[in-house]
Amino acid sequence: MLTLKLKGKKSKKGKKQENKETPTLSLQERLLQKRKAAQARKEFSSVLSSSVAVGLFVGILCAFIGGIKAAVPGVLAVVILALSYKYPRQALFAFMIYMPFSGTITYYIGSSPILQLAKDSFYIPALIALWQICSKKRLPFIFPKAIKTPLFILLALCVLTILFVNGMQQFSPPTSGLGSGPGNKPILMGILGLKVFIGYVPLITCAYYLIRNKKDFLFFSRMQVVVVLVCCALGIIQYMLLLTGVCQGTRHLEGSALFKASIEARCYFGGSLLYSPQQGVIRLPGTFVAPWQWSWFLISSTFFSFASGFSDPSIIWRIISLGSIVAVFVNAVVSGQRIALALVPVCFVALLLLTGQLRNLKRFIPIVVGLAIILGIAVASNPALLEERTSSLSDRWEASPPQEFIVQQFEESLKSQKGILGNGLGRATNSARAMGETRLIETYYPKVLFEIGPLGTLTFLALVTTLTVTCYQSNRLIKNRNFRSYASALWVFILFISYNTYYYPLDVDPVGVYYWFAAGVILKLPVIDKQERQQENNENSEEQPKKKTKTAKNLLNPI
Repeated sequence: MLTLKLKGKKSKKGKKQENKETPTLSLQERLLQKRKAAQARKEFSSVLSSSVAVGLFVGILCAFIGGIKAAVPGVLAVVILALSYKYPRQALFAFMIYMPFSGTITYYIGSSPILQLAKDSFYIPALIALWQICSKKRLPFIFPKAIKTPLFILLALCVLTILFVNGMQQFSPPTSGLGSGPGNKPILMGILGLKVFIGYVPLITCAYYLIRNKKDFLFFSRMQVVVVLVCCALGIIQYMLLLTGVCQGTRHLEGSALFKASIEARCYFGGSLLYSPQQGVIRLPGTFVAPWQWSWFLISSTFFSFASGFSDPSIIWRIISLGSIVAVFVNAVVSGQRIALALVPVCFVALLLLTGQLRNLKRFIPIVVGLAIILGIAVASNPALLEERTSSLSDRWEASPPQEFIVQQFEESLKSQKGILGNGLGRATNSARAMGETRLIETYYPKVLFEIGPLGTLTFLALVTTLTVTCYQSNRLIKNRNFRSYASALWVFILFISYNTYYYPLDVDPVGVYYWFAAGVILKLPVIDKQERQQENNENSEEQPKKKTKTAKNLLNPI
């Protein structure tokens, strides 16, 4: 009888809690919701129809100039630009989903360099719309406030470099050396270089306003896990297609072609690949344009998968996150990317140490044991593959130690300095080579030093240092264990990328996007944590201060 009474009390309490979470709406409120939904559908159909009409017109013009391959991207561009401007929230989520698949989609539509910038058709209109909303509502647009000074100084130095260095190269081109050949457009190169360099800094603000509450945060974190799983599954399928001979790769070629990634050898997903197993050389691109972009996607995915695996409140999603971590490890081996094979395990161990998850035995032991069992089975099934990859990594390390390579690149950049403003923005940016001759510098800070000089390099270091410190301080403000665990993992990612100089991941996808977006998520988590605690206090005291809640909502959620 006692247990029945207790159960009855619990069920009543549960029903009361459900009633609080889903309050019954009055007839007037339901009618208002229906009117708003009908108005939203009407607005969407109006925007879609008008954008399709304009897109068809632009597509016809493009068809006359470049044929059907130019017409289809033209129509899609107009429609996406219009919808992204009208619906910035949905556009930003679409941007984060589309970006890892952009290389695959680009080569299915066509291999034009312009198509490789198609992801920005989601980002730029949404950014413009967000800026207009912030201006209208008088909300801050630059987050955090601490980065304003170094960011504006850096922007001023970049503008001076474009005006005086790129401008001088434009109107008085050098007679010999870099930039002396035909077809150089130094000012356009500088503008494109500026976009690549700090063009995604506003993603901090986008993430801050995009993640409105706990529901949005969980949607984003789980969305990232699903994207990682899908991309990794496609990467494994790509390897299996090459292994079974469905795709030939580069193994049928001769001479030096056996050792070069080729777009002609692409295998259904992604872009250029190198697959010459008889020579012991494999470099797979996964879903990205180039193999090394895939390796940095795997490295960055380690942080997002780890964060969800230890912080998601649902055990189902923690298990799914474990699956994504396993998929990242497997792809780090089969893709042939030495840097991924070296850094994915190192990043995982660093996350365990720096986020304090070793103390969280309840979650640490099942995840690590499950990961060890699955990876053990994979290694036992094909030990020769792992041995081949590790020997390739050690041979590469012995042939060209990373520390010596970085020092050499710094020395070359210092020797090539002609002034305090550097050699011109975009001059060492790989994606700016369409605008003229560029120099290949394979380490990040020597590349920045070469382009904008020592003063600009120090200012950029001040910017990322300020951002790293601010994100750490924001993380310390979080009380909720799950939020804090997630923010800690992303902060380690920010710390790692801020001072990493090996290769140039901040210049290209996906790190160039994930870095700034992750900073915005970290900065917003203390606010969401405060919202959740305030909501709990309101439920406990049975108080609902409507005016305060409405003001906070308008302040924090402009989109």
